Amino acid sequence: MLAVTLFGFAGFACLCLAMEKHYKELLGSTPSVMRLRVLRVGGWLLQLLALSLAVHYSGWAMGLVEWSAVLMAGVTLWVFLLPYQPRLLLGLLGLSLVLGPVLLILPQ
Repeated sequence: MLAVTLFGFAGFACLCLAMEKHYKELLGSTPSVMRLRVLRVGGWLLQLLALSLAVHYSGWAMGLVEWSAVLMAGVTLWVFLLPYQPRLLLGLLGLSLVLGPVLLILPQ
């Protein structure tokens, strides 16, 4: 379930950065249209990966519940940290993109 959490968090981070306002605020430059599109598609792909992992590990009934709970926790973290600690969120994004695949490789 930790991999689901990390991929869901990274997906929301990419979707947040796909908004021009947040991209400028967090990274300090104006994004190109192509970069915004790549972030948007990547964010949705990470969300789909998190959903498929949750369903694979827990079945449809509990997997959807776990996925929803994890996503709401990730969104809450983004909402409360974005105004106060935006650079911390970028660090957490990098950490989740590194640790998520590592957790998939490790035996359970």
